Amino acid sequence: MRSLVLIPMVLGLLAGCSSGGSQQDLVDFINETKRRPTGQIEPMPTFAAYQAYEYSASRLRNPFERPTLQQQNILVGGNSNVKPNFDRPRELLEEFSFASLSMVGTFEKGGTLWALIDDGAGQVHPVKEGNYVGKNHGRIVSATRSHINVIEIVTDGLDGWIERPRTLQIKEKD
Repeated sequence: MRSLVLIPMVLGLLAGCSSGGSQQDLVDFINETKRRPTGQIEPMPTFAAYQAYEYSASRLRNPFERPTLQQQNILVGGNSNVKPNFDRPRELLEEFSFASLSMVGTFEKGGTLWALIDDGAGQVHPVKEGNYVGKNHGRIVSATRSHINVIEIVTDGLDGWIERPRTLQIKEKD
């Protein structure tokens, strides 16, 4: 019984798909397309191989900072008594250049504000006022929730030392 119903339905579908209808417009389109002249495909452009640039000035002075001698003229109280304490034990963040450090947050514990410093190598370290950071004997002199102020002791180029102020601003997430 079921097959008696299915057979007429299948035959009806096949009849609907037959080519009995007019397809002259399709045939005309194909013939017109074949008559058009063939075009030339342009060759693919050649690309120069990428050559990586090796930045070799990373050990030189940052071009966006004033030279040390100009800093000396700006600083108030350039003092000949200024010199780093070579006898004190070095702290962990003194192994990193100041440029690689970034402030990523703060917290308060026991009434003391601690700043969180990313060392640029994937580690975050808590520091407070009085701690040392950077390779130039930088001592943290003040800390707020938005920045820390550091005084570095750098050579003046004339067998002496000068103090140079630096600031680490908190790094906002994008």
